[in-house]
Amino acid sequence: MTTPPIELEVDELPTRQRHFRVAVVTETYPPEVNGVARSIACVVKGLQARDHAVQLLRPRQAPAGLPVTQEAPVDEVLMRGLPVPRYPHLRMGVVSKRTLANLWASKRPDIVHIATEGPMGWSALQAARQLKLPVVSEFRTNFHAYAQHYGIGWLRRPLLAYLRKFHNRCHSTMVPNAALAGELMAQGFRHVSVIARGVDTQLFHPGHRSDALRESWGAAPGDPVLLHVGRLAAEKNLQLLAELWPSIRQRHPRARLVLIGDGPARAELEQQLPPSSNVVFAGMRHGDDLAACYASGDLFVFPSITETYGNVTPEALASGLPVMAFQYAAAALLVRDGVNGGLAPFNDNSAFHARTLALLEDLPRLRAMGASARDTADSLGWDGIVQGIEQVYAAAIDGTSTALRAGSQLSGMTATRAL
Repeated sequence: MTTPPIELEVDELPTRQRHFRVAVVTETYPPEVNGVARSIACVVKGLQARDHAVQLLRPRQAPAGLPVTQEAPVDEVLMRGLPVPRYPHLRMGVVSKRTLANLWASKRPDIVHIATEGPMGWSALQAARQLKLPVVSEFRTNFHAYAQHYGIGWLRRPLLAYLRKFHNRCHSTMVPNAALAGELMAQGFRHVSVIARGVDTQLFHPGHRSDALRESWGAAPGDPVLLHVGRLAAEKNLQLLAELWPSIRQRHPRARLVLIGDGPARAELEQQLPPSSNVVFAGMRHGDDLAACYASGDLFVFPSITETYGNVTPEALASGLPVMAFQYAAAALLVRDGVNGGLAPFNDNSAFHARTLALLEDLPRLRAMGASARDTADSLGWDGIVQGIEQVYAAAIDGTSTALRAGSQLSGMTATRAL
């Protein structure tokens, strides 16, 4: 019999907060630009704000490999990294179990939080189990679902088996919504906890809208700008946008499509969507620049069907940008059709096409939806999310022997080291 996922409510927290030494293991982190990197950075910042001591373990990033500036000191352990195939700007960590076991034996964390399931995550899991440290993980990327988009569909089952083995060795696996929790449990995943994702509502804000930026895209004040933010890759289903764009231009000759990001599909998309088609490939954007891009659009179009959540959805909403997406992942939770965006049934391309065109037929109403989009995001601040993560930590720690946690009081962790 399948055990239902654990839903955590922040108002159930005990009145007295506990403080933990947390080792956060991730193979991506800012200044790398992707949803996982941005959200993990928000978790680290939130943990520090609540007085937890955070040790951040990540690959050394090219070219400089310097520690990322934090608002509060963080103990960064930099590891050797290798380029990820097809994504050379990303690094996967290479470190032995022995190295991590020695590190944590000398300075024992209360809990190990593994954000990614790559080689570094596997080594961290093995080291933590050797030391009998409690481990929690996150399921952030549908790697097994990506296989079909790269002609390696035969790897789907082995990848799923690896992910199941990985996460079932953890005390708890955090997922962003109950629908994904149910899917994973039906495939044999255990100890699944539902923890929502947050968004930086100060960074992503309608106030960053820029007429000058829109003008640089070739858009006049009354021209509709459709925006997409994310990896330019096959698994993002961007071919749907390429097929949809000619019919949008036929009805709205002044419309612009702005693609923020980079990836292996960029060259092919540039051939399909040349500058003469009013498409702008804006490349990678960071920080305030990225926030201005979001806020300067009129409709966020997100055709992906492989997301575990889709952090770009709440980022767009927080920026006052209505979202057009398939009804699943974050969009199913946050988007209300006709109120703060549009929804199409999952993987129904014709419905996505029709709903996008319908939204663009009433531009004043579309722009009025921006206020509702922002209202939706106002409830997604990271402090409440981090409190939910604390509950997962506490449950994992309390499931271990108290003897294993002896002498694990908080202490300053400010050095940056390399392994």
